[in-house]
This record gives sequence, C-alpha cells and structure tokens, in this order.
Amino acid sequence: MKVLYGTTNPAKIQYMKEILKGLDIEIVGLKDVDLDIGSVEEVGNSPLENARIKAVNYAKYTDMPVFSCDTGLYIKGLEISRQPGVYVRRIEGEELSDEEMITYYSHLAESLGGQVDAKYMNAICLVVNGSEIYEYDGEDIASREFIITKDPHNIRTKGFPLDSISIDIKTKKYFVELDEENDNEYIETNTDAYRSFFKTSLKIKQSY
Repeated sequence: MKVLYGTTNPAKIQYMKEILKGLDIEIVGLKDVDLDIGSVEEVGNSPLENARIKAVNYAKYTDMPVFSCDTGLYIKGLEISRQPGVYVRRIEGEELSDEEMITYYSHLAESLGGQVDAKYMNAICLVVNGSEIYEYDGEDIASREFIITKDPHNIRTKGFPLDSISIDIKTKKYFVELDEENDNEYIETNTDAYRSFFKTSLKIKQSY
C-alpha cells in the first residue's frame, strides 16, 4: 500500500521507512508525487494539532492515505513561557536555518548551566479516504530523554540540526556520532507504537 508522508524532509522519510520496514507500506514524500501543494501554515499549539492540520490539508490533494507528524521540544527546568514546544525552529516569529538553530539552542543550554535534559513529544495524524482521521500522541512515541549541550559537534545531519548538540544519556555520545546499532536502539524505542498505529488504522499485516 502506498502512503504519502506529508513532508519534504528526506531524513524524516527515511526514518519512517526504517520504523515501518516489513509492513506492507510504501512510504512516499511530497517530492515523490506530482501534486501542486503549497506550504501549510502550522498554527496549532501542540504537536497533535499541527500534525492534524498538515494531514487534513494534504488529503485534499490526493486519494492516497496521507499522514503527517509533528514534534515538540520540551526542556527540563525551563519555564513554560520559554518552552520551544512546537516552535522548535521558529523563534519570535522567525524561521531559523539549521545553523541558526544550533547556535540558538547551544546558547540556551549555556544559559542554563552548560547542558540540560530534554525530550521530544511526538504526534501523528493519518487521513484515509479523505475523511477518516486517525491520530495519536501517546508517551510511547515520544523520544527518550537526552542532553542538549552548549558545545556543538562539528558533524551536521541535514534536517536534524539539533543532533549536533544532542547527547545520548546512555552512551554519552552526540547523536551525530551514534553508530547503526545505537541508531537502531533509538528507533526501537517507539517502533512498536508507530507500527501498531499504522497496522490498526490501515488494517494491514506484516509483509514478511
């Protein structure tokens, strides 16, 4: 079954393909389909609201099942008014580049003592047949806690700039340093929840 992922970010598409490997799902991104779709304004106040806004909008342009994801960054000890939440890349109304994000959040970590614990809260919304809406934002699709540091690594991952200042609590390695085994371990923290979501919503089975 071909399913449209409402994103142009190749890193996010590959990540989801890895999570859903073995299911009868072929993930395609917005750049893979010939659709005249403009940008979608994400005006929600939570990851789930933004995921829903995007998925419902993209569903207007295709007969394929379409889903969108959104995430919010939450930093331990930071007052609510300063939490990035869904505005991870938008600061005071300005859209930051990858390098600007690294600079902003490394300076934020420095102002909080040099490093802080953080977590990504995730949400997904799937639209089938243009009107059937399935959505989820449970704790089991959230990331594990990790550290944001004031000292950026020199390696960059396009589409995931904060990986250069994020450190795995278990291995003490930057996200950009994690090998395939560690990457798979991170993926596996929420694989079951994502797979269950798609299997239930699309009524599909394991393909092998």
